[in-house]
Amino acid sequence: MNAKLNNKTGDKGMSIWKFILVNLAIMLIITVLLLIALKLWLNKYTEHGVEVEVPQITGLTVEEAEILLQGETLRIEVIDSTYSSKVPLGTIVEQSPAPVSHVKRGRTVYVVMNARQKRQVALPQLADVPYRQAESTLRQVGLTPAGLVYQPSAYRDLVLDILSEDSVSIPAGTLLTEYTPVILVVGQGLGTAQVITPDLKGLNLQDCRSLLLAAHLTLGTTEYDVEPTDENRSLYLVYDQRPAAGSRLLEGETVSILLSTDKEKAATVKPADDDEEDFF
Repeated sequence: MNAKLNNKTGDKGMSIWKFILVNLAIMLIITVLLLIALKLWLNKYTEHGVEVEVPQITGLTVEEAEILLQGETLRIEVIDSTYSSKVPLGTIVEQSPAPVSHVKRGRTVYVVMNARQKRQVALPQLADVPYRQAESTLRQVGLTPAGLVYQPSAYRDLVLDILSEDSVSIPAGTLLTEYTPVILVVGQGLGTAQVITPDLKGLNLQDCRSLLLAAHLTLGTTEYDVEPTDENRSLYLVYDQRPAAGSRLLEGETVSILLSTDKEKAATVKPADDDEEDFF
């Protein structure tokens, strides 16, 4: 009796363990199958193992690069720009990822562009600067000294004016395209011929300088009745000069001027017998 009871109890115990083991096995199989399915889904979702080669796009325009990258299912984004005279304007100078590297489809290629236009630089103030120093300054800012034109002047070897290649005076501060050639007008000492002093009244400083250079004379002392600012300096006009208009001077001698923003003052004709000592 007891033996039969023990057998039944043992059979029941074995059945429970068998049930548990079977369920564990089923759970393990299901877990493995789920992991395999998840891996397959992730591979498909992320296109694992599917890569494309990044083409060379440096040297191309953005428009050309976009067409090329679209064929490889890649995108492009400009992240910066620079300026270099050594590569064509408006072309790509750097890219990331690098050419021939392998990336997933849809990846963005980041690029740095060369400027589409040449850089503009301001002509520095070079009047009365030694011409060798002026040439160095021009090169530093990105302009090209294209030659020297000597003119009689009391200020030997100093820059009197800056000219374009077609001999037009260029005021300081003018924006020029990088590497624009400019010509330095340089003093060579006093000449021997006599010239007539032009009438400078009513002219601004730049026109005054140009007219004196054309007459082979040099701009001397420049004074203002009220100290100008950078914003209103161009509004000042000459209202007195020494020597007076019509005087005879040697080539290269200086003419000093006094300027004001008062147009009526600039239009006033001073008596011819005014004492020059009252000028400055």
